Parts: sequence; C-alpha cells; structure tokens
Amino acid sequence: MAVRARPAGVLGPRHGALWGGPAAGAGTRSPYRGGVYRFLLTPRWWVINVFTLLAIPVCLFMGSWQLSRFETRVNTHNQQQDEASAARKAAARPLGDLLPVTAKTSGERATATGRYDTAHQLLVPDRRLDGRDGFYVLTLLRVDEVKDGAKDEVKDGAKDGAKDGGKDGARGEGEGKDAAGGGAKALPVVRGWLPGDADDPAVTAKVPAPPSGEVTVTGALQASEHQGGDGVSASGGLPRGQLGMISAASLVNLVPYQVYDAWVTSAEAPGALKPVPPTAAEGTGLDIKAFQNLGYTGEWFVFAGFVVFMWFRLFRREAETARDLALGITPPEPTAPAAPGADPTPDDAERTRSPSATA
Repeated sequence: MAVRARPAGVLGPRHGALWGGPAAGAGTRSPYRGGVYRFLLTPRWWVINVFTLLAIPVCLFMGSWQLSRFETRVNTHNQQQDEASAARKAAARPLGDLLPVTAKTSGERATATGRYDTAHQLLVPDRRLDGRDGFYVLTLLRVDEVKDGAKDEVKDGAKDGAKDGGKDGARGEGEGKDAAGGGAKALPVVRGWLPGDADDPAVTAKVPAPPSGEVTVTGALQASEHQGGDGVSASGGLPRGQLGMISAASLVNLVPYQVYDAWVTSAEAPGALKPVPPTAAEGTGLDIKAFQNLGYTGEWFVFAGFVVFMWFRLFRREAETARDLALGITPPEPTAPAAPGADPTPDDAERTRSPSATA
C-alpha cells in the first residue's frame, strides 16, 4: 500500500520537524535552541522579574509577621490563664494594693471592709450564667478611707475654731468632717447571680437582703465595664433600680457619693444567689483580632504563591510563542466576517487542495 507523503514545506507537528526536510539527527540543530529565552532580557520582563523578586519576600515577611502576632496573642492568653488560676489560689490582698485595675491585677482576690448601702441595691439584667438568662445583684459597699491625717484635721479644725469662738469652732469642725468624708468611697460588689427576669416581682422577691453592720468582702477584682463589652447590655431606658453596665460612670448619677472605678464579684453568694465567676481582662484572650491575624497570615502566603504561579504562566506562554516564531509558525491573522451570499471557498483553495482531490 502506497503511503501518501505530506508536500515539502508544509509544517508538521509543533515539536519542529519539517515534512520533506532533513531528518533531525546528531548533526541537526533545533532552530530555537539557545535563543528562545532571550525575551527574559527585554525591558518588559525586567520589570516582571524585579516585581516578582520583590513581591515574594515581602509577602512571606508579612505572612510571618502576622503569624508571629497570632502566636504572641496565644502565648499571652495562656500566660493570663495561668496567672488567673494562680491568683484564684493566692491569698486575698487589700483593695488599695490592687488599684488601679490593670490586666495583671484583674481577677486577683481582693478584700475590703465596710458597710453595705441597703438603700442602693441594684439589679443588672440580661446576664447569662451556665447557659441561662438571669441578672446580677449589685450592692455598694461603703469603704471607710478616712486616714489618720483626716481625723487629725477634724480635731485640729475643732480646736482652732474653739479658740476663735463657738461659731468658728462649729465651722472648723464641719470643714474637717467634709474633708474626712471626701475620702470615703463605695465599692460595687456583685453578691451573686439569680436566674429569671429582673422585671418579674416573683423572681426579685428571692433576692436576699444585704447584711447590716460592718462586713468584710472577699472576691475577684474586675475592671469597669463599657459599651460593647462581653455580656454588657446596650439597651437603655431601664426601670428604676436596674443598671445596664457596672462602672463608676454609670453609678455616679445614682448614688450621692464617689465610687471606685472597679468592682468585685463576691466569692460567696448568700441564699438563692450563685457566685459570678470572674472574667478575663480585655486583650488577654483569643478574641476576633487574634483570628484576624491568622487569616491575614494565610492571605499573605496565598499572595506569594499566586505571584509565583502568574510568573510561571507568563513565562510558559512567552516561551511557547518564541518557539512558534522560531519554527515559522505565526498566529493566524483575524479575518473579516464574510458578506452574506459570498463564496466561503478561499482564494488559495486550489493551492491547498490535497493531491487526491485534484486527481
């Protein structure tokens, strides 16, 4: 059976063999060998290469930095957990030694002595504990902060006033009392948590009355709450006797005396109340920012891989185009659409017709 040969000069497969031409052998050199990658030296590819060499290390550096930020937050969280666990087991310290509240002192056991203000017991609604809705029972503890110097001022004021006359003596004694009273503050104490609705009289009737007389309270020290904090209710218009946020700013208009910018959750809860566990200080837990750092880490590493992928894609396409040009294969020129009714047969149909069709 006769084998029909391809006419001389007609291009064969893409690998470069020419039908009818010389066979590729030991003495035959590929027409594109040695110069197909010269496009890498063009100004356009200089820009691409420099951008790639700069972008990859920048992306890797930023990804590593974000990963280190995430690891730092995790280590800080673990350290705070260990410190909080140790603080709960440590002996209670006087309140004055732990103020102002910081990330380190938050959660430590504090002790304070004073008298409960039974006229200003407040309920903090919309607080969850063990997956149940309920409210905190907050009572203000009047802590006596009068120092010996203030007491001396009372006596000195009374004595100096007595020398000048009865009226001046009374005035001096009054000024001394005002100076002494200015040093007294109140400490918000969360005595416990009770399940139910703070607006339900049947539920609030279960709240035990605070003890009378001088008491010593021991509990975990906490920083003042703020809007947007965990568990803080943002709703306003609460009924009388309720408080949405435990902070000195919220209490300053409810009580006629100064309030510490901190609060204590009592370790022991009376009656039907349950003790409120302390919360971790802000910025010490695995919050949304920590996981944002982890997400940014993945993004930067993906960007680095994308830069490498795009460089190889452009390089491969440019190399294939250079090989085609070296073999004489040029991309077809776009042709205009044929007019309606025109003969679709090309002008060179006779020259490109196969030998069998002309036989």
